[in-house]
Amino acid sequence: MSASIKSEYQSCLQSCLDCLIDCKVCLAKMAGKESMNDCPLCCIQCIEVLEASIGLMTADSKFSKEQCALCAKVCDYCAEQCDAHDHEHCKRCAESCRKCAEECRKMAA
Repeated sequence: MSASIKSEYQSCLQSCLDCLIDCKVCLAKMAGKESMNDCPLCCIQCIEVLEASIGLMTADSKFSKEQCALCAKVCDYCAEQCDAHDHEHCKRCAESCRKCAEECRKMAA
């Protein structure tokens, strides 16, 4: 991470970046597959909120905390949906989402 990014954002940003990658992998691997729930739709929504969160934190926006609170909610939802699948990529996505939600809640506090 760049030294110009506030240190208070570092852990949350890293979790968001990791989660973004895992959601994109999950989405790609679920393309064309049947799903019994909102996976991969939740990954699409998670990607959107993660990108917004990363953007606001890197810009040191006054809305970062509010965005991180929303990001935690979306990540919790995505973790629940992806964890219901037995695919390795879904399990990895769910774990990343849980970790990101935890870091985002810390940022939002």
